[in-house]
Amino acid sequence: MPKAALTRAHPVAVRLVVGCAALVLTAGCVTSSAREAVAPPPKPLAPCAWWYGIGQPPTAGELELAARRYDVVVLNADQGAAMRKLRELNPRVKVLVYKDLSSTRNYAGAVTGGEDAEFLPSGIGYVAAQRTHPEWFATDTRGRRIEWQGYPKHWQMTVWDPAYQKAWVSAVVAEVTREGWDGILADNDFNSLSHYSQALLAGTTTAAETDRKLRDGLDAFLALIGDAVQKAGKLFVPNVSETHLVPGRWTAHSRFGGAMEENFGFREDGGSGGLLTFRGNEFQELRAQAALGESLLLLVTRTRSAQQARAGYASAALLAGPRTCWTPATTDDYRDPEWSALQGSGLGEAVDAAGRQPNGVWTRRFTNGWVAVNPTAATQTVTPPEGLVVVGPRAAPTFPTTASSTAPPSSPAPPASISLAAADAVVMVEPGDG
Repeated sequence: MPKAALTRAHPVAVRLVVGCAALVLTAGCVTSSAREAVAPPPKPLAPCAWWYGIGQPPTAGELELAARRYDVVVLNADQGAAMRKLRELNPRVKVLVYKDLSSTRNYAGAVTGGEDAEFLPSGIGYVAAQRTHPEWFATDTRGRRIEWQGYPKHWQMTVWDPAYQKAWVSAVVAEVTREGWDGILADNDFNSLSHYSQALLAGTTTAAETDRKLRDGLDAFLALIGDAVQKAGKLFVPNVSETHLVPGRWTAHSRFGGAMEENFGFREDGGSGGLLTFRGNEFQELRAQAALGESLLLLVTRTRSAQQARAGYASAALLAGPRTCWTPATTDDYRDPEWSALQGSGLGEAVDAAGRQPNGVWTRRFTNGWVAVNPTAATQTVTPPEGLVVVGPRAAPTFPTTASSTAPPSSPAPPASISLAAADAVVMVEPGDG
């Protein structure tokens, strides 16, 4: 959970409003009649790039870069001027404001001179809650407020309380509408309090009861927010955690404009297993949402190695749809605009759906290339189409000894088979396109 500029923002929803109030990623609303041609559906392009720009205030140069590079940008609430500059540079970019669902904060910047800041990282200010609604601070079984471990001055709130929910919605929707944001990136739609505290909520006796109380509260909270945000003609995108543990949760929480997966392509078992994203029902729910093309999939892969970058980007390409966006994250606090050479590989448009081979490897073909992902915990073999070359470091696949492993990207077609290590991937394109 990194600290943002004013702020902090932590690491850790399927149809839009119909009509001219609808906000889509690439185009505005078009009226039609029985005599007018219906616009073709958006194309399932390779994953677009997006920027989770919550680490620090963006510079003028970063905004110019963002306007050229990204389709979606998330900024802190005190960066309204940066949002308007982005719009000036690129009217098509969608700019969402960061707001936390589950906490209020009283660190410097969120509280200034004993008063809440004008623009908050949360929906409810610490000082306002302290003065008028202290019951909105969640307490443990001993009546103590719950401060998040590792994130000083972040306080758990009663997300299940209808009064808290309504106050949050009223304040945030009014701010988003007044300031002109395209929508909300809502952080900490989490599955378990244990990531932030070992406390048990007052009225519960076990961790499971605590987590159930939070999840049920957030389910109702998101429905309330989503309805209000849709009526305002805005997007609502929660950062949903651990949806592989609760079938249907991703689908339910992404229905108001999309959802964010902050640990996309994460490897199991401390880095020795397969890819967590493919476990359980999550990947199927992500595929269904991507195929509909009606809402945003904002995917983040922690990339400390070339292998992690390959696995993340190629997995996102398996989900490529009209509004699937991916970013690497090379820092924990999101302080830098991110870009990977893979994002410039020129895959083009997906020409088929992702398919799973008997050995567990997933593949997908694009107009200018092909991707393969091995989400399993063992090395697997896959056969790429002819005439394609590898994008990025040659460590991705292992070729038979009859082939060169040091040839440049414009080299002849690779051999007939590739060995992919566990939790690894390969991205290949037409020669000259990478």
